[in-house]
Amino acid sequence: MTHPTGRIADHAIDPVFLDRWSPRAFTGEAMPHETLLSLFEAARWAPSAANGQPWRFIYGHRGTPAFDAIHDTLDEGNRRWTDKASVLAVIVSQTHRKSADGEMRPAYTHAFDTGAAWAYLALQAIHAGYYAHGMGGIDRAKAMEVLGIPEGFRVEAAIAIGRIAPKETLPEDLMKREVPSTRKPVAEFVSEGRFKG
Repeated sequence: MTHPTGRIADHAIDPVFLDRWSPRAFTGEAMPHETLLSLFEAARWAPSAANGQPWRFIYGHRGTPAFDAIHDTLDEGNRRWTDKASVLAVIVSQTHRKSADGEMRPAYTHAFDTGAAWAYLALQAIHAGYYAHGMGGIDRAKAMEVLGIPEGFRVEAAIAIGRIAPKETLPEDLMKREVPSTRKPVAEFVSEGRFKG
């Protein structure tokens, strides 16, 4: 199955999975708040262990102090292009959960569950005509302090959300990278019965 993005699926899947990619070129236009809430609504319905829903999202619309605060926590490489995002957000997961007897216990699937919520958000963004670019390049300690994140939570990543712009709006080195990436074939990460590296 070949897709307009140039991506090729080896097995039949819904085109939305090939539509989703992580551009850096954004228009900078404002995103309606109701549209943003629809992305968070999609994240809300992600599966999680014991229905714990350990994810938290801290966001800021472009042109607000909240946006600037998040932007300042990003690595320099990400700050080069995220200023044109409509919204920046930080994804946080709750690392511990209170048991029935009141004891705080590790929530072993907190990152796994939060990743599912991020994926739902990214797919809803495509449905709404936007793109969501996840970023690992964030100063986590700074984000914890600046965004008031308490102990028992972990900064997982940041997200830039916006409408896609022509790649020519990017610096030349980034413009060359502005294409949907490919993926490893299924056979490289799936095995029956025993682990295959």
